[in-house]
Amino acid sequence: MGRSLRERLAAAPITWGVCEVPGWGYQLSPDEVLSDMAALGFTHTEFGSVGFLPADGHELADVLRRHGLSLLGGFVAVVLHDPDRFQAEMARVAAVVAQMASAGGTWFVSCPVFDHDDWQRPSLDDAQWHQIFRGFAAIDAVAAESGMNHAFHPHVGSLVQEDAETRAVLEHTDTKLVLDTAHLTLGGSDPAALVASHADRIGLVHLKDVDSDVAGRLRSGEINLMQAVQQGLFPPLGEGTVPLAEIIGALEQARPELWYVLEQDAALSGPDAADVERLRRGVVRSLKFVQEFDAAR
Repeated sequence: MGRSLRERLAAAPITWGVCEVPGWGYQLSPDEVLSDMAALGFTHTEFGSVGFLPADGHELADVLRRHGLSLLGGFVAVVLHDPDRFQAEMARVAAVVAQMASAGGTWFVSCPVFDHDDWQRPSLDDAQWHQIFRGFAAIDAVAAESGMNHAFHPHVGSLVQEDAETRAVLEHTDTKLVLDTAHLTLGGSDPAALVASHADRIGLVHLKDVDSDVAGRLRSGEINLMQAVQQGLFPPLGEGTVPLAEIIGALEQARPELWYVLEQDAALSGPDAADVERLRRGVVRSLKFVQEFDAAR
């Protein structure tokens, strides 16, 4: 048996409310977030929103090292559907890839959005979809040149949200998939089915659960994504409706070398100590789920 799931579980700053979505909420400082990660026993972290950690890769590595952490990679929103923005966006991607690579990162996670400051979901024509496919292939190449891997992340509010959109990318590109157990579920995908049909395409796993009642209000348009997150859309692992044990069990059979990220989208309304402590307790409860999964194996 290889390394335990816990040993292959990284943290993500968004679990502490650090997010690139415009107007997301109060952002904790890097030292607060990284100190918590280290205290909870994590050895690796994702990058967080661009600008959260130092822009210089070597300085970033030093900051992480002071907390006993290494960089796994990071989530980056990208604008790929507009050919007029393609060159500028690829230059931006190359700069972030170089930054992550110089800090020791191995995974560049892309998420195609309409605009960095305006996440909306207009209907795209065939030419725009092919531009997205072309963009994924270009990011694959840029990442490979720096010794990194690239995977795309279906995400609520992004241009790749629905199951048909996720499967179109899988069909028309060779890009790896981030199996986000909650965002895929919210987009109408079955993560377990994707493991069965596309295990070889999964590059990275983002673990989170879903509260079905809050998800229903999100789908109906009664609340937006940030409101849903604040109302508990992503509860601690094992406390929602996603069949996580089944999904992880299938993944461990098919791809026992995969890395996972505990990535529970969270939002803080302000620097309230009780609110921050609530996030920490949620991480502890999720870690208990992971440890119980390992013990059951």
